[in-house]
Amino acid sequence: MNRKDILELKRRFKKEECTFTKLCGCYVDSEKQTPLEFRETFLNIPDSELFKYLEISKKVLSGGVGNNLLELNFPVDENFENEKQSFLMRLKKSGLKDDALLREFYDSIINNFDYAENYLILVFHDVYDVMTKTSDNLKLDESEESYEYILCAICPVSKSKAGLGYFDTEQKIKARIRDWVVGVPTLGFVFPGFIDRSSDVNAIMYYTKNAKDPHPELMENTLGCLTKQTATIQKETFQSIVKNTVSLDDEISEKVYIDIQENLNSMIEEHNEIYEGTTATPIALSKEKVKDLLIDSGVSEEATKKIEESYEESFGDDLPLAENLVDAKILKANAHKKKEEQLIKQVESLENQLEAVNNTIEVEDTVDINHHEEDNEEDNLEDVNPQNYDVVLHVKPSKLSTIKTEVIDGQRCIVVPINDDEQATINGIEDMI
Repeated sequence: MNRKDILELKRRFKKEECTFTKLCGCYVDSEKQTPLEFRETFLNIPDSELFKYLEISKKVLSGGVGNNLLELNFPVDENFENEKQSFLMRLKKSGLKDDALLREFYDSIINNFDYAENYLILVFHDVYDVMTKTSDNLKLDESEESYEYILCAICPVSKSKAGLGYFDTEQKIKARIRDWVVGVPTLGFVFPGFIDRSSDVNAIMYYTKNAKDPHPELMENTLGCLTKQTATIQKETFQSIVKNTVSLDDEISEKVYIDIQENLNSMIEEHNEIYEGTTATPIALSKEKVKDLLIDSGVSEEATKKIEESYEESFGDDLPLAENLVDAKILKANAHKKKEEQLIKQVESLENQLEAVNNTIEVEDTVDINHHEEDNEEDNLEDVNPQNYDVVLHVKPSKLSTIKTEVIDGQRCIVVPINDDEQATINGIEDMI
């Protein structure tokens, strides 16, 4: 089953192109009673309703392949037969005109579908003349095969929300009447499958709106198919197996799981590079590939063995595709975290470089200032003519800030503090003070 085939069918679900012959329905209430069953010639349905039914049919072929859309297969007995498959073949061939077959089909869903609310079962019948296509996808005006199929949609029916509304006849705002409204399908299927533009009676195209709850009881008991996990369930199962086995410490198990995710993504990227431009089969993650993946991610031998056993027990022969186990959200969050850490390191490095530059500038400025002060002092001394003054002092620049004038015994004095380890001369005579 591939997206191209699905889109080919889906594009026809519009009034101008659809060839639905019959539409049948059964309304089921919360008590599993069926107050309404109906059958209509599809093109006789009023447009206001017909377009709504077409929208419902489109939903059954929406979502991701392998997640919302699954290809189910029939197991066979020793006579290569499957009872449910044979029943669906008879239902299809009847063109939905056999009331007994329809009633049996409705009952099978009602008895096996685990749902406690009201819902509507809709069944469409169609015959599609599959046109021959050339190698460049141009349609030729001739039919390659007639693909006859049935499409089933199971839609929840719930009451509209309470609220106020305007009533035109009374010209009043009043409480709105709560109606029973048919919602978009939660489940559905197409039988036989449309595989490689051809009918495949050994396959069913199964739709589930909620990938976490695909209702396996319907797959097995009503359709008679082998159950299949969605990509979402496979991913969650794999994550649980790894984290519960690697470590009881959430932080450690999370780190290991992220490493596995990155290596898994690298495996897929390498595969895609090798087979770029071809229709290569995606990687099915066998137990051996899981083992290699765990070893590359630094998982211990003991933990690897336990994960292998749990993996085989959970998936069996229904091996998940590697791409189904990749958690894009975790990879994106981890890439964002790495980018933030790298930016923080860059900022710290720049701050250290800036601090070093500032320290260098401060030292240079200090040296320049000292030199400048000394130069100024020497210049000042050269400008001074001792013969013009009664007292001339020559002191080191470092002493300038300590010199002050005081009045002592009524006499104004120049006071120069002298430390015990300092020496002074007056007019060339040492130790005069």
